[in-house]
Amino acid sequence: MPRCFWCSADPLYRAYHDEEWGVPLHDPQRLFELLLLEGFQAGLSWFTVLKKREHYRRVLFGFDAQRLARLSDAEIEAFLQDPGIIRNRRKLEAARQNARAWLKLEEPVDWLWSFVGGAPRINRFRTPAEVPATTPEAEALGRALKEAGFAFVGPTICYAFMQAAGMVMDHTTDCDRHAELAGLSAGPASVRRR
Repeated sequence: MPRCFWCSADPLYRAYHDEEWGVPLHDPQRLFELLLLEGFQAGLSWFTVLKKREHYRRVLFGFDAQRLARLSDAEIEAFLQDPGIIRNRRKLEAARQNARAWLKLEEPVDWLWSFVGGAPRINRFRTPAEVPATTPEAEALGRALKEAGFAFVGPTICYAFMQAAGMVMDHTTDCDRHAELAGLSAGPASVRRR
């Protein structure tokens, strides 16, 4: 099956590409998890985070925002000893901060999706060079998240989040998933062609 340029031959990465990446996500728990994981990715490859995702789920209480918001400094200190996660104090503290900010959002799913007008943006990029690292929508989302109290939500992280959550569909046109996901999107979707 033809896949996007970034997908390696690793079975875990292929499954993520084939089953998750770019599929419109509206579950608040999974969106929160994805937002935190994208923050953990900062400065690293997504594959690094993906390999650690199951361990993160076990250690971070299934990404339960209520529980993460109550993380103590001692718990963060203990997490820093766990080789199964990315041991970065600032990112772990940001997870707690982001959980607290998430809990203050009203209708977080609708709010996040409002940055793309409520429906997936279907892009028709042919080559990797055409896929942007960020967009005005991702920059607006990053600013709004920071204003709401979130950390590790710069525009590049926000665009990666939007791609992964299916807010923008950036499977390139030579990927088998492109046509399938473009057909799944219902409602008014803006289309960007290059």
